[in-house]
Amino acid sequence: MSDEIPEIDSVSGTGVPVRGNDIDTDQIIPARFMKVVTFDGLGEFAFFDQRFDENDDPKDHPFNDQRFQGASVLAVNANFGCGSSREHAPQALMRWGIDAIVGESFAEIFAGNCLALGIPTVTADHETVAELQEWIEAHPDEEIDVDVEAETVTYGDTTVEATVDEAQRRALTNGVWDTTALMKSNADAVDEKAAELPYVDV
Repeated sequence: MSDEIPEIDSVSGTGVPVRGNDIDTDQIIPARFMKVVTFDGLGEFAFFDQRFDENDDPKDHPFNDQRFQGASVLAVNANFGCGSSREHAPQALMRWGIDAIVGESFAEIFAGNCLALGIPTVTADHETVAELQEWIEAHPDEEIDVDVEAETVTYGDTTVEATVDEAQRRALTNGVWDTTALMKSNADAVDEKAAELPYVDV
């Protein structure tokens, strides 16, 4: 198995709009679904309480909408991913199929957890995001290109400027976003450094 970390310069795919400010991690993945040994299977529980009623009957939600099945670019509003700092939230989104998120703003820890999975969190102003969400509604089968390197989002005939946190942009485009893989690929150097530390029992 290769430990090589892919460079993520851009992400392309169809979109899914999830509207609303302050959508927290408990809405993204309710706590009762976090009692798992691995993250496998979490995708089906993304936004579960927004998608299903108490009888598990589906409600009107973009993640239930047949038009957006297979989408990989999520368009959200302000302060997305706020609340508890649970890594299960981006894990659930990734396992549902999300590869990039465009929004007005993100909770810092949520954005960091997304980066650890190679998911860009790209920001733009309210009007830009609202127009993107409306375009997705009207063109569910057309692709969006999120260019991490150039900091642009392109859809249809429109290209808009966006912002990628500089540290995130460097990590993604240089292929150094997966710290676990980095440590595994540099295991000898890690062992050497550990041997030098008086407080590490090797």
